[in-house]
Amino acid sequence: MAGDTGHGQQLRFTVLGPVRAWRGDEPLHTGSPQQRALLAALLLRGGRTATAPELVDALWGEEPPHAALAALRTYASRLRKAFGPAADALVSESGGYAIQVGLDGLDIDTAERLAADADKARGAGDRCRARDLMNEALALWDGEPLAGLSGPYADTQRARLDEWRLTLLETRLDLDLEVGCHAEAVSELTALTAAHPLRERLRELLMVALYRSGRQAEALAVYADTRRLLADELGVDPCPELSELQQRILNADADLNVHFSTADRPTAGPTFIRPAQLPATVSDFTGRAAFVDELSDQLATAEGRVMAVSAVAGIGGVGKTTLAVHVAHAARHHFPDGQLYVDLQGTGPVVVEPEAVLGAFLRALGVPDSGIPEGAEERAALFRSTLDGRRVLALLDNARDAAQVRPLLPGNEGCAALVTSRSRMVDLAGAHLVDLDVMSPEEALVLFTRIVGAERVGSERDAAMDVVAACGFLPLAIRIAASRLAARRTWTVSVLARKLGDERRRLDELRAGDLAVKATFELGYGQLEPGQARAFRLLGLADGPDISLAAAAALLDLGTDDTEELLESLVDTSLLESAAPGRYRFHDLVRLYARSCAERDEQPPAERDAAMSRLLDFYLATTAGVYVLERPGDQLLAHLTPTTHPGLTFTDRTAAGDWLFAEAGCLLACVRQHAGGTGDTLRRAVDLLLAAKDLAESGAYSRQYEQAAVALLATARATGDARAEGRARTVLTHVHNCAGRFDQADEQARHAVLLGRAHQDPIPCCYAANNRGITAMYQHRHEDAEAYIGQALAAFRADGNKPGEASALCNLSRAHLATGRIQSAVHLAEQGIALYRESNVSWRLANALYAYGVALTQAGRHEEAMARLAEALPVFRDNRQRLWEGMTLFRMAELFLAMHEPAKAATHAEQALAQLRGIGGEWRRANVLTVLGRSLDVFGQSGRAHACWTEALAIFDQLGAAEAAEVRGLLAPVAAA
Repeated sequence: MAGDTGHGQQLRFTVLGPVRAWRGDEPLHTGSPQQRALLAALLLRGGRTATAPELVDALWGEEPPHAALAALRTYASRLRKAFGPAADALVSESGGYAIQVGLDGLDIDTAERLAADADKARGAGDRCRARDLMNEALALWDGEPLAGLSGPYADTQRARLDEWRLTLLETRLDLDLEVGCHAEAVSELTALTAAHPLRERLRELLMVALYRSGRQAEALAVYADTRRLLADELGVDPCPELSELQQRILNADADLNVHFSTADRPTAGPTFIRPAQLPATVSDFTGRAAFVDELSDQLATAEGRVMAVSAVAGIGGVGKTTLAVHVAHAARHHFPDGQLYVDLQGTGPVVVEPEAVLGAFLRALGVPDSGIPEGAEERAALFRSTLDGRRVLALLDNARDAAQVRPLLPGNEGCAALVTSRSRMVDLAGAHLVDLDVMSPEEALVLFTRIVGAERVGSERDAAMDVVAACGFLPLAIRIAASRLAARRTWTVSVLARKLGDERRRLDELRAGDLAVKATFELGYGQLEPGQARAFRLLGLADGPDISLAAAAALLDLGTDDTEELLESLVDTSLLESAAPGRYRFHDLVRLYARSCAERDEQPPAERDAAMSRLLDFYLATTAGVYVLERPGDQLLAHLTPTTHPGLTFTDRTAAGDWLFAEAGCLLACVRQHAGGTGDTLRRAVDLLLAAKDLAESGAYSRQYEQAAVALLATARATGDARAEGRARTVLTHVHNCAGRFDQADEQARHAVLLGRAHQDPIPCCYAANNRGITAMYQHRHEDAEAYIGQALAAFRADGNKPGEASALCNLSRAHLATGRIQSAVHLAEQGIALYRESNVSWRLANALYAYGVALTQAGRHEEAMARLAEALPVFRDNRQRLWEGMTLFRMAELFLAMHEPAKAATHAEQALAQLRGIGGEWRRANVLTVLGRSLDVFGQSGRAHACWTEALAIFDQLGAAEAAEVRGLLAPVAAA
């Protein structure tokens, strides 16, 4: 083939950007702009011959130079020389020239092929693949087509290629909406409509994306803006499709909501994920044939029904979870879009809240944290929307009652829920109820035999029947008893039967309820070695979804090797489960039994408190280590309550941060468990929250963090512990500031600072005062803000806390900005940066860069400001700080607006809204909406701007915020018109 030397040296060319050429991987010199123009003219003819007059006209138009033909021959000769061994690709025919290009040798040919393949995939119903192919095609553009070339032919072709790219982009965006990526499309469409205001197809797509994102007023405003613009610029009305769409939005047409099939779902990236959360099924599942068939039939008929719900009820240990997991695995092929699982902990002291479960489910389905709203109702609505058109099974295990379950039901055609509970859910509307009783004697014997072995049971069948009868035919009891026997090769079945026959062990053995299981637990517990029994008892004391090996070692006061050996031996006895490598958990019934054993057998009783104290120490010491790794030089650690048990040590910041967020659930459970403590215990629990403050800013654990802080404050006040109270209020000051509840933040900070001063505790004097200054700044109490921050600055300096001093300086910078002292604000931010760098602080330096960027923006040093904000943004993102990531995007939007780039401003404001969803509070959201409205208004989308300002005003009015006056001023001209 022409242009191919046969040794991987094929010529490749690009025109969707600068005109370039390669031979293999070697870039070729393509000469002057006119020579590249010749190359482009030949490439764009698709291998057809261009005559000399055509080429002259393409390069020079109506005024060619006198020696144009000679110049053409010179350019062609130079190109052949540049092509080297592939020179025969440029051929001379009939007084003209042509270039022969191999398969995928020209980027425009590749783009055409990918676009054609995308059309075929879309026609075949595979919209996900079509979207991926279209993205591949668009990725081939590298800036302006035919960049750097002039001449009439280049101008015409450049316009054609730009138009083609826009058409492809519209198709890709249409596919985005078809597969449910409407929220992600809004920011891109906002920028495109600004760049191409008269392109109605983009306006139509934006209206649909906004409507599906719950922003109906803005969607309608886009239409109003479009109608006005078309009338002013062209004297025409919007196209019929746009007018029809407006009416459908006004009528809340249900067909406008996204509907797609399984094949439409993206297979890559974070947007859509097919969860496979079912626990492993047991290999020795036995019996229950009628129940398996009944439940399987229900799940098999889920397709075409609104929703199939089956609720399995029965006493503890009867095998509800085992049956449900077995049936769910068997039915997986009916639910190709995924299977969700949650243990609702309905038998525990604290059940799992539906809001938390919905958050976990949405994350499992690919919804980012920024897209998850606060509140169970909003999350439930988003959950149902996310499942629309999908076939997903939700296994809701161990529910307390129907009220806990209702918000978690998919509610969509083709989806199903399988619920297990000790309560019979007669009030769960539409549910198919299944009452699971104990096993039949025959099934119980088969299960026992499968675990113990047919050889041992065969010769002692009567004794085996005595054993399963003594277990009350409860599957969990049978499994534990059989596991003990299987682990004791010297025992016979008769020995086990005699042990179970002991009345002391069989008290109320055959009664329905937990006592039947307890007797079997007694058997398993009684056979444990002393070290195993102690580990079993003490592990049962800890709340939390599971426990890590390192935390268990602290609880037991043992080395990790010895702890792992003990825990694995408990796993072998079925008294403990291995949740994942290095993590362990109890079955809920076993946990309760273990805790009762600790209360009964752990002597002296103080050992229970000592074990939990070691666990608290472990979490506090490790979290403190993570804190200091993130903030070297911060003196907070010097004032924390001393610990006697060590924690983990990290040298890598990423590993430290990963540990904190992986252990967040267990850590906060430990804090809540100690919320009723007094003295040193209470103080360590409060200090643990202080050291784990990053969890409050992440969004993912903000609610649990706040609940723990509220509980600690209540105890501190009730017990009269002023130091613990001051620190708990310091924690809550930070919590309320992050949530935008500024009145509450100020109240907590006021009390915290007074307590700190009265008891000479530097933590409230430093951190609460600093936060109070931030609060006052948000409330436009500028003199107060400067006074409070000045107090914090003095306290940090007195404490030798350089990072704290840097934080206060950066906050003081923003206070100076608010009162017009721009140069001093810039200088203060620079001081803060210098102190952070001096202390070798890592990601908190990003907060100083943020403050510096804001100050530089006000100083009119826009390029420098953008560089600093752009430097801070990835740091916040990498450290899971959604609040600050969102606020940085907001500041960048403000800056782009000041730089007269409204399209970029709107894009960044949209991204800020997405990041701040569920965190930061309504006040921050209203500020972003205000800037978004300003950006939209500049490039002519005044109707949508009005919708943004109207929403912002409603928020500010509800909060009594001073910003309401500014927004009213923005809306006033619109009202007057």
